[in-house]
Amino acid sequence: MNITELSVLIRTERKRAGLSMQSLAELAGVDRTTLSRLENQRLPELGYAKLERILAVLGLEFAVRPAGALPTLNDLKRDRGQGDV
Repeated sequence: MNITELSVLIRTERKRAGLSMQSLAELAGVDRTTLSRLENQRLPELGYAKLERILAVLGLEFAVRPAGALPTLNDLKRDRGQGDV
């Protein structure tokens, strides 16, 4: 996932959660302008700590797996909120 795809996901999840940009920024401890630039794909770089806080507020987490690897059954179930197998 690249920064553009991540920005779309964050905007979608923020709206799904019923949060304004200002609310999410405050809860995540980031500047609203930074969040706006991220969501509008005008932020080329975002530090890991900020990203982690934004995702945590949205109930998401950052996961790393080998490039090109297909998700495991546990990955798919977790993404659907069904827990591990």
